[in-house]
Amino acid sequence: MSPTVPPAGVIPPVCTPLTPDGAVDTSSLVRLVDHLTDAGVDGLFVLGSTSEAAFLTDAQRRTVVETVTRHVAGRVPVLAGVIDMTTPRVLDHVRAVLAAGADAVVATAPFYARTHPAEIDRHFRLLSREAGAPVIAYDLPVSVHTKLSAGTVLALAADGAVAGLKDSSGDLGTLREIIMAAPPGFAVLTGSEVAVDAALLMGATGVVPGLGNVDPDGYVRLVRHCAEGRWAEARAEQDRLAALYGLVHVGASTRMGRGSSALGAFKAALRLRGVIDHATLAEPQIPLSDEEVARVARHLAAAGLL
Repeated sequence: MSPTVPPAGVIPPVCTPLTPDGAVDTSSLVRLVDHLTDAGVDGLFVLGSTSEAAFLTDAQRRTVVETVTRHVAGRVPVLAGVIDMTTPRVLDHVRAVLAAGADAVVATAPFYARTHPAEIDRHFRLLSREAGAPVIAYDLPVSVHTKLSAGTVLALAADGAVAGLKDSSGDLGTLREIIMAAPPGFAVLTGSEVAVDAALLMGATGVVPGLGNVDPDGYVRLVRHCAEGRWAEARAEQDRLAALYGLVHVGASTRMGRGSSALGAFKAALRLRGVIDHATLAEPQIPLSDEEVARVARHLAAAGLL
């Protein structure tokens, strides 16, 4: 993917399979990549939230990028997250993932220390100057505790400092504002699993759905229906996927966080479908119980996937 060709279509945020002792399970990762590319996805996003990037060591991050880029061998673009607290740390990740073969980088605003909008703007411009590859801004306020404003994104887009936006904010009003005013060729990717049809109708260029690991074919069909203007079929497919998305809630909130529940469900589903060998989560996340895994299986069966 050249700096002038932003991503579009279905770009799943790839789960990171782990062995029972917590190492990256590269054999399962390769099978997962094949599972996704065989479904016809348009790109892959590694080292995002669904990839458990926050829990991986730098060595594990590099293993993920190298494994995926080597196996894909240019068939689809690979976007790599470079998420970290401060600009110098993010720049280190930028160099590492590009050296490992990534085609573009995906970065949040800095976090931990409070930042001013001018500092966020400076952060992305420094990344763009260093990368020499497309930079996708990642709006993830639930984790970063900073909401990227439409003004910030549009100013960066106008100057070519960012090639696109991955929006996981859930703020459809700001998303529409960005879509309406963005320059031609600017990629707008929704991170929603359940409002893809709405985002594409507004003019978004693609989707980055965590549930796309489990059912990539469904999201490929959904995006195709939208592209062809078959909105009734799109809504039916989106409704099916929204029901399937209920599997993220199987984990009991009395003993685990939502992240453990959602990522545990994605990995359990992939194991049940025979794609990966283990549903291991990175520490200190809590694994699903046998009963919770059985509930995941019922969701898969209801969606025609098991």
